[in-house]
Amino acid sequence: MSKPTQQAAPHPVLPAYYPEPARRAAFVQQLFDDTAAHYDRINSIFSLGTGAWYRRQALRRAGLRPGMTVLDIATGTGLVAREAARLAGAGGRVWGLDPSSGMLAEARRALRNAAAPVALLQGRAEAIPLPDASVDFISMGYALRHVAELGATFAEFRRVLRPDGRLLLLEIGRPDGRLAHAMARGYLGHVVPALCRLSAPRARSGTLMRYYWDTIEACVPAETILSHLHGAGFAEVGCETSMAMFRAYSARNAPEPGA
Repeated sequence: MSKPTQQAAPHPVLPAYYPEPARRAAFVQQLFDDTAAHYDRINSIFSLGTGAWYRRQALRRAGLRPGMTVLDIATGTGLVAREAARLAGAGGRVWGLDPSSGMLAEARRALRNAAAPVALLQGRAEAIPLPDASVDFISMGYALRHVAELGATFAEFRRVLRPDGRLLLLEIGRPDGRLAHAMARGYLGHVVPALCRLSAPRARSGTLMRYYWDTIEACVPAETILSHLHGAGFAEVGCETSMAMFRAYSARNAPEPGA
């Protein structure tokens, strides 16, 4: 697979939500702040059965083991961090990073009794407030579509990972088949936003789920994500797809030559 030669945003500007790339981060952060109290309910509606069991199995397959130090990026309410803590165990440690103060407040309540110590940090995937080579494992659940640029983000992931550290990116991708795409668009693009508006009428949950689907529709293909992982220096790069749209990208932080 060839090395990417130019920067790539996960998707182009979506004018229905923000007018230019520089406004995307603020829009996304405010949207998650506004929906944080309802996010777990929203997740239960749109997850299509890919709940705690799926997250836990994906983490285990990607190489998360007891005693590891884990960084869960875009941790939200802590859904992935909770399963990472179960696998890391009492001898491990989990960091949860998110730009949304509202999401971090929900995560703080949800993770009080986690199986491993969990520390929460406010920050973005593109500028992680941790030292070089400080974690064994990085996870990111359904948030890659919200970063500014793939190559720079993956370079930052590699910076904080120890040599031979593992990476897992859970994402939702646009289904390839016409029927699968139509079904996904009907469910995620119309049914889920409507259900969210009914379940939380005063929140922006319907807007959140419309935005989710629009970013899925516009997102770069899996091949572009894999290419940028290779370009950042990751090895053993791969992607598993479930139910035509749930994707688990995994990779190993290959040591620098001569290191």
